[in-house]
Amino acid sequence: MFSLSLPPMTPRQTVAFHTLGCKLNFAETSAISRQFVEAGFEKVAFELPADVYVVNTCSVTENADKECKQIVKKIKRNNPAAKVVIIGCYAQLQPQQIAKIEGVDMVLGAKEKFKIVEHLKELQSASETIVYNSEIDSIDFYSEAYSFGDRTRAFLKVQDGCDYTCAFCTIPLARGMSRSSNIEGVMKQANAIGTTAVKEIVLTGVNIGDFGKGPEGSRRPNEQFIDLIKALDTIEGIERFRISSIEPNLLTNDIIEFVAQSKKFMPHFHIPLQSGSNKILKVMRRRYPRELYAERVATIKQLMPHCCIGVDVIVGFPGESHEDFLETYQFLNDLDISYLHVFTYSERANTAAIEMEGVVPIHERKQRNSMLRTLSEKKKRAFYEQHLNTNRPVLFEGEQSGERMQGFSDNYIKVKVSYNSEWVNKIVNIALQEINPEGEMLLKEFSENYTIIA
Repeated sequence: MFSLSLPPMTPRQTVAFHTLGCKLNFAETSAISRQFVEAGFEKVAFELPADVYVVNTCSVTENADKECKQIVKKIKRNNPAAKVVIIGCYAQLQPQQIAKIEGVDMVLGAKEKFKIVEHLKELQSASETIVYNSEIDSIDFYSEAYSFGDRTRAFLKVQDGCDYTCAFCTIPLARGMSRSSNIEGVMKQANAIGTTAVKEIVLTGVNIGDFGKGPEGSRRPNEQFIDLIKALDTIEGIERFRISSIEPNLLTNDIIEFVAQSKKFMPHFHIPLQSGSNKILKVMRRRYPRELYAERVATIKQLMPHCCIGVDVIVGFPGESHEDFLETYQFLNDLDISYLHVFTYSERANTAAIEMEGVVPIHERKQRNSMLRTLSEKKKRAFYEQHLNTNRPVLFEGEQSGERMQGFSDNYIKVKVSYNSEWVNKIVNIALQEINPEGEMLLKEFSENYTIIA
């Protein structure tokens, strides 16, 4: 029988985790896993049999229901007697739908997921799926989180929720209003990470540029995002920081200028665009015109010509004509950017977009997606070619892929090289030598002309 009270000499209960979606989800899964360990559980790999499985879901993922069913089926194959708990954004949005999936024992919404260990004891006597799902407006607290386990980098949550009302987005419904830690709290978490072997921290959240709002929604004085990154720049023990994604209207010139002169914040921005058509941006309820976006890119490239810039874009939004899409394509083609994350619009319940006219046929959405993915490969290759035969500091990871290892340069170029144990979790200044047919940057052979920086 499942129990949290473990008699002496009884093997510890085991728990396994599976995370879908964004870096923020990974940070929160890691924080929740530490709660289990503190309660006496042993964490095991998801592929192994476990007593409890926790699946952290995503509402952005297409076919979330199908994906959830497949994962639960896999769990039950590993251990038919296991307890299965579903948490995350999809669990907040569709709890009753998830509860109907055969094999699910508990569903916890956004407010309840951080009390998961407390709720588990209720499974001992449960005869049907337990669902805890509070109204999203009732979330009046902020939960700290950071990922831990990969000794190379960690994801550090600094903000949650969103006050924007973009027509396509379910995140405010799944995570609630914008709120964040304070600078002191983030610094405490970052210092804790700094005592480990981790070299790089990625700052993550739903809308991190909106950092500075307390759980009650009011803004704290002198706690803007720029204040946070200036404070983090002084942290000892961490060599690198990255900003995961930031809205263009919140990416101020002050932030760009600070990153340009910082030794710890990497020359890499990921800036959601969503459309290159002002008409579609307005219908999407985005908070900027494309001219502002182009201005941000130009400022970055003026101060950091070597900077990597990633872009989110959605194709097939309701009302997007062929001409609107071509306008987006041409806008992106002309921008000095490095890669695209392309999303095909899909209908989401309870969003404004689902009621809009001008539905784009699925086959047209897929065709537009394909065109932008091809453009992304072109942009990425051009960015890589700009850096051939230049020296960049690369943080190498420990995992081997065959006889190779990989790492990322300061400006987010993925580099592959023959495995060298001396370079594991080290920042190495090397010359980038070759791009293979797959568009990957390679070091053809070890050169004596390298420097281990940290």
